[in-house]
Amino acid sequence: MSLIHALVAQGSTILAEHQAGKRDFSQATQTILSKIPPNNSKLTYVWEQYLFHYISEGGFTYLVMADDSAGRRMPFTFLGELQRKFLSSPSASDSSPPHALQSTFGPVIAQLVYAYNTSPPTDDLSRAQSELAQVKDIMVQNVEQILSRGERIELLVDKTDSMASQATAFRRGARTVRRQMWWKNKRVLGLGVLVALVILWMIVAQFCGAALRCGAN
Repeated sequence: MSLIHALVAQGSTILAEHQAGKRDFSQATQTILSKIPPNNSKLTYVWEQYLFHYISEGGFTYLVMADDSAGRRMPFTFLGELQRKFLSSPSASDSSPPHALQSTFGPVIAQLVYAYNTSPPTDDLSRAQSELAQVKDIMVQNVEQILSRGERIELLVDKTDSMASQATAFRRGARTVRRQMWWKNKRVLGLGVLVALVILWMIVAQFCGAALRCGAN
């Protein structure tokens, strides 16, 4: 899956969005959205193995989160088409509360994400390649450079929770293995004691008889 999360926002207010993957990146996208300057710009933010591409123009921001394997041409082609579809919709110029356009434009984003993840249009990609070759203001910046310490902590919450659940499963498995090894050691010890007692009985029986009546002799 190349495109993971796409949205349209007005300022820092998300009007409509679609998330294609299972992992929740809402905190990450909201944090990055709050850092986008109000002027018209195009930029790519890097976070771990993910790239956040956006186009900010006319007070609206079009953002898509993608795997680094998607490169930059395809995501920016997607954003260009997303921008065209949004501006041609009846509610494009409305000043709306958060997710006010989710029911009307959310399905459009979902359909567009699915189309580009399955079979992106080659004509649009070729046109985007020539356009990107001429654009000089599309820069790449690491997310860590724009976040404060507190924001880094919030951005890593989802990752930390995932690691914590994995650690819990590991500890649970380790306890099971330790319990099994403890019982195995106990069985080996018990068997060793039993074998030692049998050997001791055989040695004593040679001198005292099977009934171990040494005094009677």
